[in-house]
Amino acid sequence: MSVETLIEELKVKIIEVLDLPDITPADMDRDARLIGGPAGIDSIDVLEMVMMIEKEYGIRIDNQELGREVFATLGTLAEYIHQNQPERTR
Repeated sequence: MSVETLIEELKVKIIEVLDLPDITPADMDRDARLIGGPAGIDSIDVLEMVMMIEKEYGIRIDNQELGREVFATLGTLAEYIHQNQPERTR
């Protein structure tokens, strides 16, 4: 799966997991800040996203420093998943 395809998939999953009815995938910019950005995502939301990423992509994000880096933007999140997901799901 390409990074661009993954970004589009993540937009939908994030909206569903975080129950963001006022936001559409088109509203989410790959380079906008995820936490504290236009979508209003906070640290509690990040925990839900971490669980979704573990379940859907088999990737663990198990420390706060890594989490801050990975969840900087939608683009950084997609790149991290793309680079670290098990071969069978690529």
